[in-house]
Amino acid sequence: MAAAANTPRDRGFSGPLERIDDCTWRIPRSYRPDMRVDGVIFADERLLPQLRSDRAPEQVADVACLPGIQRASLAMPDIHWGYGFCIGGVAATDPAAGGVVSPGGVGYDINCGVRLMRTDLDLEDVRPLLVPLIEQLLRDVPVGVGQGGRHVFPADDLRLLMQRGVPYLHDLGLATADDVSCTEAEGCIADAVPGSVSDRALARGADQCGTVGAGNHFIEVQVVDRVEDPQAAAAFGLREGQVCVLIHSGSRGLGYQVCEDALRSLRDAPAKYGLSLPDRQLVCAPVESPEGRHYLGAMRAAANYAFCNRQLLMWQVREVFARVLGRSWESLGMTLLYDVAHNIAKVETHEVQGTARELCVHRKGATRAFPAGHPQIPVRYRDTGQPVIIPGDMGRASWVMVGGPRSLQRSFGTTCHGAGRCMSRTAATKAARGRNIGAELERGGVIARSRSREGLAEEQPQAYKDVDVVVDVVHRAGLSLKVARLRPLGVIKG
Repeated sequence: MAAAANTPRDRGFSGPLERIDDCTWRIPRSYRPDMRVDGVIFADERLLPQLRSDRAPEQVADVACLPGIQRASLAMPDIHWGYGFCIGGVAATDPAAGGVVSPGGVGYDINCGVRLMRTDLDLEDVRPLLVPLIEQLLRDVPVGVGQGGRHVFPADDLRLLMQRGVPYLHDLGLATADDVSCTEAEGCIADAVPGSVSDRALARGADQCGTVGAGNHFIEVQVVDRVEDPQAAAAFGLREGQVCVLIHSGSRGLGYQVCEDALRSLRDAPAKYGLSLPDRQLVCAPVESPEGRHYLGAMRAAANYAFCNRQLLMWQVREVFARVLGRSWESLGMTLLYDVAHNIAKVETHEVQGTARELCVHRKGATRAFPAGHPQIPVRYRDTGQPVIIPGDMGRASWVMVGGPRSLQRSFGTTCHGAGRCMSRTAATKAARGRNIGAELERGGVIARSRSREGLAEEQPQAYKDVDVVVDVVHRAGLSLKVARLRPLGVIKG
């Protein structure tokens, strides 16, 4: 079968989509002889035209061919074309059944993710200072392609950081105990192997921890404009009119290089292990093979780097707020609500056909969403459920949700990660010609600043699906439930 990734994405998907319910569609295993399980996509009628216009569903079918895959190849409503896996793709493989790990199921930006910080500030406290606040953030926080920052780690220190994650920064006085406890996995994925990270990756990451980067990464000042679940909002420390800060970034050049190195080193693994794949971008190796363990060790190290990157970004944001508002960040109540990973493969215990199994869960542009009572949720949130943070575009909204009661059974404890692109960056830039995106956003009440004109053009609101629709789908599917809607006030981008 020809590689699906070699087919232009704009040809659309003509295969079968069978309706399971109002927000779930099936690509039946019978669609292709190499599929081992069904494909399942969470979407509703509003998203169906976009779903049909993109070849991403074919990637869902491709992933259904992976050795050891369990239940189904899944995709969230923010689905769009990606490398190997679609963005929004989820797949769990069983190492005991020959299950594989695939770098394409994690992506180039390992542990790209978001963290949301609360404040004690109200909208009226910030509104008069919003422009100087956003412009000071742009001056003080490194943003843009290739930008380095003030936190420079020699190779030995960088290896310690990748081994220990955010607790390492705590020992340096750059994180509080609360910051550690409110980060997914407490900011440290176990069994990281920094020694598996190449010298080239170390060099790229030496001065990029604490930098935003470019593309869809950002720092956004927001206000809570609606509370949907008062009880969960109270548990999360959220209220209407409250100012929050959302940070979106990942593992920068270090993570990109780890992925690049892995794709190169795994090139011959499928032939070595007798794996037949529909797309070379799904290059993989058995989880328990030397190649699989090597990639997982390096990926975990890069994931810990990403947790630290967002921690250092938050530390700098606190400093800017303190400088502009003339008060310490502690007195401003700038505390971390939660930090979640979007691009990662984690070994987790899930029930399959009534039996608990250790599975390798790939989440590519997807958020962990464990329900109330799960032991991996911080104690403070355990009675409520895991906080889930869903960024939208910079002109509309973002959402705080909570892990839903059906997530473990339906999606291995996973939900969407954002609005999802509906326009490529090239198309978005073309659509922005002759327009001033910054001025358009300002007329809508959002102060946007970027290092480049292209940064705003590529990320204009029209390039994304409506996050309210995407969130509504996962809410109705029981994957994650609405808690509060946050409206953007100001944003900085690369």
